Amino acid sequence: MALWQAHHVAGLLRGRGFEVEIEVIKTTGDRLQEVTFAEVGTKGMFTLEIEQALEDGRIDLAVHSLKDLPTELPPQFVLGATPERADPRDVLVSKDFASFAELPAGALVGTSSLRRRAQLRHLRPDLEYVEFRGNVDTRLRKLGEGQAAAIVLAAAGLDRLEKTEWVRERIAPEVVCPSPGQGALGIEIRAGDGRVAEAVAFLDHPATRLAVTAERAALKALGGGCQVPIGVYCWPATGVEGTLPGFFSIRGVVADPAGSQVVEASAMGDGGETLGFTLAALLLHRGAGAILESFETA
Repeated sequence: MALWQAHHVAGLLRGRGFEVEIEVIKTTGDRLQEVTFAEVGTKGMFTLEIEQALEDGRIDLAVHSLKDLPTELPPQFVLGATPERADPRDVLVSKDFASFAELPAGALVGTSSLRRRAQLRHLRPDLEYVEFRGNVDTRLRKLGEGQAAAIVLAAAGLDRLEKTEWVRERIAPEVVCPSPGQGALGIEIRAGDGRVAEAVAFLDHPATRLAVTAERAALKALGGGCQVPIGVYCWPATGVEGTLPGFFSIRGVVADPAGSQVVEASAMGDGGETLGFTLAALLLHRGAGAILESFETA
């Protein structure tokens, strides 16, 4: 997936006349594919080695899945561009079952995401949820071997890699709220590097940036990360006559791992950090703080 993302951005830059070389950097997250997030921790696991190369000048920009990028960047780095977002939804992947609703009681559902497990457990507590790590090919192989009846993955990854043969259902964000930044890329550059900032400026998609900035602000305000079941999704608002120019809707979900407690909230505004902070305040007002505190003391 990381290679696809790098080649995609490199192709766009080459289309503008830039000479581009790709350097493949293995991160902690890449090396520990079979270890659970809870065991290895998540802070910087997909970014630390890449940011070191960026700081050292070995590379001029880094391409990340935005959902893997910490909400607070070190001061020496900035987001130079946020390209237009792909499908932000989660998808159900299965050989034998056409939808989440069709899975029989007791069926094994694989996912590496605590956020997905918590929300899915709330919907279907009769299913069994198992840890599924590894790259996309590894997870699909495990599914093909019958290690689970279905797996739940991000739609964007399967779409980009053209591995959608077993995709049975694209799960609406109202059913399972995506991870903040899911489906979006983040182009990280050195702060103050005007040459690179100018080069990547054309990649920025303003509506995507406003939406994901709101999502990341909400996550930051809630103090959560990959190990806390927080979903936040922001999108251009619509009314009876279609899109409302300049306005965004945002929805957030905080759940306990068992899926027994789920706190939801929604808001509307002009995007960006303020909208994300507004959503976070609503979630906390409705009781999300107690769920989040349980993770801090665990």
